[in-house]
Amino acid sequence: MKKVALISQVFHDDQSGPDLVTLLKQASGDGADIAVLPELPLNRWSPSTDRVDPADAEPLGGPRCTRQSEAAAEAGITLVGGAIILDDDGSRHNTALVYGSDGHLLGTYEKCHIPDEPGFLEIAHYEPGRKPPMPIRCDGIDMGVQICSDVNRPEGSHMLGASGAVLIVAPRATELATWPRWKPVLVANALTSCCFVASVNRPSPEDGVLIGGPSFAVDPTGRILVESTDVISCFQVDVDSIPDRRIEYPGYLDIRTDLYVEGWKRLEGRTYKCVDES
Repeated sequence: MKKVALISQVFHDDQSGPDLVTLLKQASGDGADIAVLPELPLNRWSPSTDRVDPADAEPLGGPRCTRQSEAAAEAGITLVGGAIILDDDGSRHNTALVYGSDGHLLGTYEKCHIPDEPGFLEIAHYEPGRKPPMPIRCDGIDMGVQICSDVNRPEGSHMLGASGAVLIVAPRATELATWPRWKPVLVANALTSCCFVASVNRPSPEDGVLIGGPSFAVDPTGRILVESTDVISCFQVDVDSIPDRRIEYPGYLDIRTDLYVEGWKRLEGRTYKCVDES
């Protein structure tokens, strides 16, 4: 068993409430092995506009990265956080950062599917990720990471499950009004990837964007483990249950990578959504 804490709080400079280390220590004291923060937890929600502030991004190992690394080590907990990472070529990527309980960086994941709509003008702030998701080994389990809108393209969840992930976590920043559309997607991803799936949201409206909605966790059978707006919500990952899920329906169905590759090649060059052919 592994215990996971979903921490619905952000930690930019003018944010009131408990600081990052305090909440991580609380989660660790409650027995959590892994803590998951919302999308870009140390940034303001700058995609509320298309104005880009260079100070929102940093190189890997920059001040926001360091703060999360040191917090994980001080609390003695594995941490899934994130930052806008500035590459040497000047590109920016919304990047999940996974730190071990000793503060060492275990892995990263770049958000692949970037929204462009009122309140979420993200395409102005960072570019789509360049690599498919792969599990990150942390605290004795293989964990996949997706970021917010990535979960709405379930190929990533299926790839993670097929690659051996037992837990998929998805930091997000979404509006409360859209939660009824997110919930069934997360449940379906858990059922069809045979993984535990969890997501934690930024907690409240920011800069006119009506962000809000619960932390959520579901097991591979579709059973809801957490649906809560508490600052810290915890659930257990029963790693030993995964083999049974993968020999039951739909887990035993073939993963037809050959078929998928052929089908997607037919659409090569179409990078934007479901095209209306009528």
